[in-house]
Amino acid sequence: MSRPPLYTRRPFLAGLLRQLPLLLVLVGVAVGLGMVAFEYWRRGLVVVGVALVGGGLLRLLLPVRRVGFLAVRSRPADVVLLAGVGVTLAAFALAIPGE
Repeated sequence: MSRPPLYTRRPFLAGLLRQLPLLLVLVGVAVGLGMVAFEYWRRGLVVVGVALVGGGLLRLLLPVRRVGFLAVRSRPADVVLLAGVGVTLAAFALAIPGE
């Protein structure tokens, strides 16, 4: 006897698992913003940038049915925007002269 798929047995859990890539990116951004709030602004912005680049990689590598709400536009547009903003943010944070 085979078991029915997870989305029919537990639809809420299946929906949460489908949004796991977005949750990972949001946790990374929240950690980075927390670091900014505690006056580690340079490291915090780099963490936010790395989280966004990670979101771009997840969008590039995961299939559409697993990527959840990271899929907003077409795949190339999502990847370029997420990775581009992440790299730009991290580069600006590192390029500003320090203390």
